[in-house]
Amino acid sequence: MEQPDVFYDGSEYIETASGNKVSRSCVLCGSRNIVLNGKCIVQSDCIVRGDLANINLGRLCVVGKRSVITPPFKKLLGGGAFYPLQIGDNVFVGEDTVINAVQVGSYVYIGSNCVIGQSCVLKDCCRIEDNTVLPPETVVPSFAIFAGSPGTMVGELPESTQDIMSEATRSFYQHFKKL
Repeated sequence: MEQPDVFYDGSEYIETASGNKVSRSCVLCGSRNIVLNGKCIVQSDCIVRGDLANINLGRLCVVGKRSVITPPFKKLLGGGAFYPLQIGDNVFVGEDTVINAVQVGSYVYIGSNCVIGQSCVLKDCCRIEDNTVLPPETVVPSFAIFAGSPGTMVGELPESTQDIMSEATRSFYQHFKKL
């Protein structure tokens, strides 16, 4: 199925030399600690908390409107610390989603209105359905589909998930056009 064109106001987005498209209305705290590895789209009203720890987004990542990405926090004897967050390539994050994971692998789909709890690990090629809440320290295995509140495994993805997600994120990027 062909991806419909999504149009945006050119004055609303900043486009970098590596093809990243970042909304002017999103909040990038600690921008020197946020790495977008190319052709990423960060839509309007997102919050990315790079002031707490490093956040690294791979190539062709899409972050939906009003989403929040924060690095995980771990309590230690003398207080606590934030740890870096690594998000792989070809990841799609839906609207109104909160991510507080340690790692999000490559070729991952995270639906809208999701909460990815403290220190979760999402392996490569997995899917989180809309309105899912993952409890803290949940590990989502490769090729798993999680849904519900609390999130549980409800199915498996085909072995072609890597190709499907590569095509989906590439298509979204190509059809995200200036007015």
